[in-house]
Amino acid sequence: MNTAVPFDYNTQRPRLIIPEYGRHVQRMVEHCMTIEDRAERTRTAKAIIQVIGRLNPMLRNSENGDHTLWDHLYIMSEFKLDVDAPFPMPTPEELDTKPERIPYPKSEIRFGHYGKLVERLIAKCAAMEEGPEREAFTLMIANLMKRQFLVWNRDSVGDGVILKDLRELSKGALRLREDVQLAHTSDLLRTQQAGPRNEAQQGGGGKRRNKRNRNRNKKRY
Repeated sequence: MNTAVPFDYNTQRPRLIIPEYGRHVQRMVEHCMTIEDRAERTRTAKAIIQVIGRLNPMLRNSENGDHTLWDHLYIMSEFKLDVDAPFPMPTPEELDTKPERIPYPKSEIRFGHYGKLVERLIAKCAAMEEGPEREAFTLMIANLMKRQFLVWNRDSVGDGVILKDLRELSKGALRLREDVQLAHTSDLLRTQQAGPRNEAQQGGGGKRRNKRNRNRNKKRY
């Protein structure tokens, strides 16, 4: 005589409070709460902490990992587990509190195509003493500004535009001699294009080397 076995659907089971740990862990927590002896209940709770720590190794190795694991255990017990734990049981209100909003930096950038780094370099260079080192630093910043400008506008840019923006950003503190010339536009564009091309060539070379190594291993055996 065949007897029909009813299906055990997940939709008919009690809900999982923390689904990431699975139903077996939830049943372990429920069993732990039924243990009458407090010492035995505490040992079982610590064993459950070891289990969920293995299921979540990244959290276990974090700075406050143990504290968070115990919080998870309390949450799965619906804040009813009474054990001798190294951390106090939190309240639902404490866990529902939102973190404080992190203030977003509101510093304005005078020229967005140069970026904030260029402005910081200009401020650092303007604070230096007069001399060859400051002149070399100023020339480097001017060439960097020209390169950044060409990323934004790849057509062309005159040196006069860069020098004018440099004087404006430094409030007149940084000036280059009239006989100093910036890097040529074609040279800057060539260096920008050489970067992706070199990466592609290195990637292709690596594939060829791997293929040669595989062929050499086949011949060896």
